[in-house]
Amino acid sequence: MTRNKKFMIAGAAVIAVVLAPVAALASSSSPTGLRHPLVIHVVEHAITDTVQQFHPPKMSLGDVLGFHNPVYNASNTRRIATDNGYCIRTVATGKTEWECTWTTLLPGGHLTVEGPYYDDGTNTTLAITGGTGKYTGAEGSMLLHATGSPVGSEYDFIFTLTH
Repeated sequence: MTRNKKFMIAGAAVIAVVLAPVAALASSSSPTGLRHPLVIHVVEHAITDTVQQFHPPKMSLGDVLGFHNPVYNASNTRRIATDNGYCIRTVATGKTEWECTWTTLLPGGHLTVEGPYYDDGTNTTLAITGGTGKYTGAEGSMLLHATGSPVGSEYDFIFTLTH
């Protein structure tokens, strides 16, 4: 093998070793990726919740809960946002349950979630299904925790954004 061929092979090997980790990193991350989860904690005041029942006064599959509520900062002292959404009753006996979708309209963008809600106030985790503005491409989960007096008149929304 000539000396030039050896240098070219050695140079190609060095370039491959240097560029392989860079290429792997570029393919597994995105410009909006987060190094650490971002946690956003807000408090919803459930004052507009309205249920449309199919067979009043009984709970029925398909009952609809609609809402558009004010949302406050984590210390529950200042209104910073609103939410807008709906739930469909999926379990009408025993531990009654809804499947919900809503958007929280935060400063700088919106976050949309989907998942379960229980009438008894049990904590649930919903999937973050997307976002807009500074939350474009959002992924992660949201813990829904019933609070307030009476319990269920307010809800902690604790968003954990992983992307």
